[in-house]
Amino acid sequence: MSIFGDLISTLFEKRYRNIFLTNSHDKSIIELSKDLLGSFGEVSAGALAHMIFDKYSQITFDEKRTFFNFMAHDLEINPDEVRVALDAYQTNPSETTYKNFSTASEPKRQELIRRLNHPDGATERLVGMRKDLLSLIKENPELAPVGIDLKHLFTSWFNRGFLVLRPINWSSPAEILEKIIAYEAVHAINSWEDLRARLQPEDRRCFAFFHPAMPDEPLIFVEVALTKGIPNSIQGLLEANRDPISPDDSDTAVFYSISNCQQGLAGISFGNSLIKQVVADLSLAVPSLSTFVTLSPIPKLKSWLKKDHISVKSNHTDQAIAAYYLLNAKDTEGRPYDPVARFHLGNGAMLHAVHADADKSENGIDQSNGVMVNYRYDLKKIPQNHERFLSENKIAVSTDVRALAGSIK
Repeated sequence: MSIFGDLISTLFEKRYRNIFLTNSHDKSIIELSKDLLGSFGEVSAGALAHMIFDKYSQITFDEKRTFFNFMAHDLEINPDEVRVALDAYQTNPSETTYKNFSTASEPKRQELIRRLNHPDGATERLVGMRKDLLSLIKENPELAPVGIDLKHLFTSWFNRGFLVLRPINWSSPAEILEKIIAYEAVHAINSWEDLRARLQPEDRRCFAFFHPAMPDEPLIFVEVALTKGIPNSIQGLLEANRDPISPDDSDTAVFYSISNCQQGLAGISFGNSLIKQVVADLSLAVPSLSTFVTLSPIPKLKSWLKKDHISVKSNHTDQAIAAYYLLNAKDTEGRPYDPVARFHLGNGAMLHAVHADADKSENGIDQSNGVMVNYRYDLKKIPQNHERFLSENKIAVSTDVRALAGSIK
């Protein structure tokens, strides 16, 4: 009955969509949005949402700015209504007064977004809308509340309970493999052979989170190398002619690339859950693994140095400078200045080792003079490290890295 009901609903939605197309051909995207907010039927709402997405795909960037301005200003909360509803709730707390306050304090644009999310493929199109919005907010900060509301809803829609972890291998569908190449954000994949070298050998793994509403779009993926010992360079890890090892001979899982795929989901955290899930799965699949580390870039090191935060003397090694930066460079909130450091340390990892000449690519040299870092995930210490970092901005660090940083006064 459910399948039959879905079929009937789809047929009616298409019929109503055609009717609306006939009657609303000349309506603007803003007029259609007002119609959607005033609709009551599920079928008519789905047809209107389709039309709005179709119209959105055809308008110019300036027209998109106008649309987001409409959402920001015309669909804003009414402060007077909020105050009245709050006073009523404080005077007489009840289900009705609480519901009235909740309704008054929620911007109407949130309801518009929820109604837009009705038809198939809508979630992906809303993610695309937020991608456009984020680029507009830079020069139009008055649009920021719309971005906050979209992030609020996306945080709920994309929480861990809805995400599906899938392994990516050389047998995965070609359209997924093409997206792995396109979305790789740390170490570029320059050819299908490059991709094969990362996916096909038995000592290589790749995992991605997907969402049921976007089944063919990875949200984030991590590339993993199974090694004997902790590696000290990406060149060695990705060497084209290396000899793969048996997973049973490995003792270390190296997370060497983590890439977020959807710009429209910026600020929605997936990485923490991804690493924890992959660690758990690998621990079961490869019992010989005892060490879990990253081989991570230091993307802000050289840009920070250009601000003359420290005087770099000739006897300061690149390793020492990097160690000093990772332990002492802070943002305005007292957290590590480096975004990759914030991510891994915030997840409960430890700053384990710093390596010179670890990334000799053009990007690696531009970012950090080729220096890379291992963050180690000690399963027994992750909770403690995580709590101390969040509550005290305390960085878990090895004695070797602390000594390196201390060599710079």
